[in-house]
Amino acid sequence: MTIRENLEEWEQEYLSPYASLSRNSKGRAKPEKQCDIRPVFQRDRDRIIHCKAFRRLKDKTQVFLTPEGDHYRTRLTHTLEVSQNARTIAKALKLNEELVEAIALGHDLGHTPFGHAGERALNRVCPLGFEHSQQSVRTVDRLEKDGQGLNLTFEVRDGILNHQTSGNPHTLEGRVVRLSDKIAYIHHDMDDAVRAGILTEMDVPAEIREVLGSTPGERLDSFIHDIVTNSMDRDDIIMSPPVAEAMKKIREFMFERVYVNPLAKSEEKKAEVLMETLYTHFMKHLDDMPEEFRDLISEGEPIERVVCDYVGAMSDRYAISLYESIFIPKSWQI
Repeated sequence: MTIRENLEEWEQEYLSPYASLSRNSKGRAKPEKQCDIRPVFQRDRDRIIHCKAFRRLKDKTQVFLTPEGDHYRTRLTHTLEVSQNARTIAKALKLNEELVEAIALGHDLGHTPFGHAGERALNRVCPLGFEHSQQSVRTVDRLEKDGQGLNLTFEVRDGILNHQTSGNPHTLEGRVVRLSDKIAYIHHDMDDAVRAGILTEMDVPAEIREVLGSTPGERLDSFIHDIVTNSMDRDDIIMSPPVAEAMKKIREFMFERVYVNPLAKSEEKKAEVLMETLYTHFMKHLDDMPEEFRDLISEGEPIERVVCDYVGAMSDRYAISLYESIFIPKSWQI
């Protein structure tokens, strides 16, 4: 018996009856020989960590665009916090930790530079639309490995696609990530907003503090304990009504005070113009794109989608540098 088969036996014996077992995966679009060491979801996790799109997350905006200071979250640190929250919940509920980790690490691979400002810009200018959860799936299916994709399992792809509020993941592990994403951004975006001087802890409405606590740590602890307590031995991932209502109210508070705050978002219009300008430029100058993207067009992919693939994949820093090299005059030198 291989190491992988022993691990699959352990899952069968130890995990919850509601957990997703590696040996029961619906498989990959392109069948592959099994690894003798790693079950399929662990293998997917490893593929995501080693892909280029994952590395680019370190230079992509979470909420605060190019902040002054070393401690503000990026899209990468957000992803790691989602993963940690999800693994804590999954371990307590005896769900498949490797599946939740793979979904969590891959859920934002298709996010644009400049956070949701970049996403709005591409969605507005591209006639095919642009939505980051769909682009995350396209990234792992089509764009990585020079157009070969990562060939991930159905369960991981499903969790990535359905990680937003409107999503409906097929697995409990996907549902864990879906809630963990919200918990993470509520937690760290408020922490960053306090760091930036946009909020103080006492600005949080008393009715929310009474339910969730008065510090970032207390709120995170409240969310995770509530999910674990209410989801134990159930074929669902849920919160108690009071905590679910508090989450709704704190999200509304964050949208009112941070996510549309002119101080926090003062540079976003510039970022949107930059993204739209790059998209328009490459629609007119396809030969300026790298060969791997031109190859997608020659294989029949819509031009508009491939230009979104290229512009949307950029890091903040690379997008700004490219914009400057194309549109900003340089001093003449001999």
